Amino acid sequence: MLRLVGVGLLRNCMLGLSGVSTMNAAVLNRCFGTDRDWRGPCVVVLDADANIQSTGSDAIVQSGAKVYAPRIISGRVAADHACWLPQDETLLLVQSVRIRQATGEDLHQQTLVIVALGHIAAIEFPDLKALDPLGVAAPRR
Repeated sequence: MLRLVGVGLLRNCMLGLSGVSTMNAAVLNRCFGTDRDWRGPCVVVLDADANIQSTGSDAIVQSGAKVYAPRIISGRVAADHACWLPQDETLLLVQSVRIRQATGEDLHQQTLVIVALGHIAAIEFPDLKALDPLGVAAPRR
């Protein structure tokens, strides 16, 4: 199952950037390459409210009333795979989620998020290997 999500809220002006790109395309070229190939996991920080996470589980209480757990809305998108399209100035992000059904069967759902360059504020990587293509040595311990 594949869901498509588009992120396109222009919020640069709220950050005081008035429509200027928040991420340099040359940095993305070095981190993700220009070969249109998928790279490993990362977290992309956007200048838009692109992600909603629940801090708990919803519940049904007295009289069948439903109580919703608090939701956190942020611009952090955790991606299992990312692909940079330099000609289009677009970053493709794939999120994979495993949902366990009541029958015990697992349903694998993938979501594709298409992000314009102007909405990328930062990229987080799970390790320091991302420093290699940037030509920067890892800090000493």
